[in-house]
Amino acid sequence: MTATGQKAEQDAGSGAQTRPILIGLLGRNIGRSRTPRMHLAAAEGLGLPYEYRILDAHQEGLPETAAEILDLLEAEGFNGINVTYPYKRAVVSLMDELSPAVQAVGAVNTVVFREGRRFGHNTDYWGFGESLRRGLPEAKRDTVLLVGAGGAGAAVSHALIDAGVGRLLVYDLQVDTAQALVAALENHAGPGRAEVASDPADVMTTVDGVVNASPVGMDAHPGIPVPVDALRPDHWVADIIYFPLETELLATARRLGCAVLPGSGMALFQAVRAFELFTGRKPDIERMRASFDSFS
Repeated sequence: MTATGQKAEQDAGSGAQTRPILIGLLGRNIGRSRTPRMHLAAAEGLGLPYEYRILDAHQEGLPETAAEILDLLEAEGFNGINVTYPYKRAVVSLMDELSPAVQAVGAVNTVVFREGRRFGHNTDYWGFGESLRRGLPEAKRDTVLLVGAGGAGAAVSHALIDAGVGRLLVYDLQVDTAQALVAALENHAGPGRAEVASDPADVMTTVDGVVNASPVGMDAHPGIPVPVDALRPDHWVADIIYFPLETELLATARRLGCAVLPGSGMALFQAVRAFELFTGRKPDIERMRASFDSFS
């Protein structure tokens, strides 16, 4: 249990009126995020005093640079923050200690402030891995296509490799981004485990599953990131997008009879792991899931 979690548990147990555990979500255009509500539901279930604030990049009074923002949040007594676009990579160099997942992925999505030090974690990695383990336990994983090699794609790619994917094909419109991720994966898992895909259409006949970690399919970026006519009923298809929850890719794959994995799982389990890091307590996962599902 973290020092923060111990203090909160002691205060809650004694009935003392105490300052809430103060957490924030740092990012841009994040007003619709379901993460705050999941955390608050988990804290309520445990009887923990908890406050969760939205820290939008456009918010008045928020400094421009990541370094200045972290300094301000520490000074204001924050216990930790979740981090999303465009800060996941920008805060890495500002940490005092990095988890093994961050060292592998190169991006931070959870920061714990404790005793004057900053601890960087990546719960997207664990979140996708746990979602895959629970949602598609029997999925064949000899060869998988990953679309999107950005910050989220990096976390998902490492989770796929560590979940037993034999060969991961990485496609991104920015070829150099895909190449950099493949190099990192080979450094992590050894040669032959990952390679760049030049065109999804050229490899779809060879893969068991398809994972979308690109923005294609979001409300602001409608569409499908792979050729529809290349999808087969024996493919499994995963998406990390949850706005909308049923992306055009998932809806199409479902109609074809594919096994599918929606983005809700990764969103839920990354929040579960982050809550544990912030509080030192294990939340009620079903309570957090119900909160996610009730969002409107």
